[in-house]
Amino acid sequence: MDIRSFRLLCCLLRNEGQLKEDGLVCCEEQVAMFLHILAHHSKNRVIKFLFKRSGKTVSRYFNFVLNGVLRLHEILLKAPEPVPEDCVDERWKFLKCLGALDGTHIQVNVPVLDKPRYRNRKGDISTNVLGACSRDIQFIYVLPGWEGSASDSRVLRDAISRRNGLIVPTGYYYLVDAGYTNCERFLAPYRGCRYHRSEWRRGYTPSNKEELFNMRHSMARNVIERTFGLLKMRWFAYDRIPICKVVFWCWLGGIKCCRVLGTGSAGLRLQ
Repeated sequence: MDIRSFRLLCCLLRNEGQLKEDGLVCCEEQVAMFLHILAHHSKNRVIKFLFKRSGKTVSRYFNFVLNGVLRLHEILLKAPEPVPEDCVDERWKFLKCLGALDGTHIQVNVPVLDKPRYRNRKGDISTNVLGACSRDIQFIYVLPGWEGSASDSRVLRDAISRRNGLIVPTGYYYLVDAGYTNCERFLAPYRGCRYHRSEWRRGYTPSNKEELFNMRHSMARNVIERTFGLLKMRWFAYDRIPICKVVFWCWLGGIKCCRVLGTGSAGLRLQ
């Protein structure tokens, strides 16, 4: 992260995230410890050595910054915008589409008695996280915390039934994969036809209207896969250690902060 982006992020946390200085550790040092832990999968004892602080101090200020990021959710999460009629992007010919939606699994530590509920179909202990993003790779909505054994459609039903859950205005919709039900507000591809982008790279061309729809649907919906991929690439700790659902918000904030600070996706690159 360059110095300008770092200072703007500190200013954002101080003014909007209510991050305070108590005379012991300044705001900049708090944020530096926080980013170093997330970006490099650093243990508490490593941060103790680098910043010459006690383990208790490192833990306390990590949580201070974490809470500050959580308070920025209205700034860090993008408001949904439908695809306009004059959109020139060939991938997005879906009028009134708000973006794409999918789930991803994050490994977690749980008590032994709870492990069967959190074991996913691949045998890993994980939590199923639902994410929705816009056309320009920015998160709109996130619902973490569900067991890894829960199906994507079950997590989505919970998201739309919550009081402050995912809201899809009438007449608008999100693109979803075949793991979800094709219904109002959620547009899924045709079943039984070629769909994934890897199948179209082999030289196949659509032979009917269903395959043509699936090809365009896949090209547009791939934005959520790229968003999750960027998230994992930018933050080393995301896909390497068991994490809690709250920390996931911080990584979302990291990607969105690149946009807020006007640095582009490379603004929070790892050093």
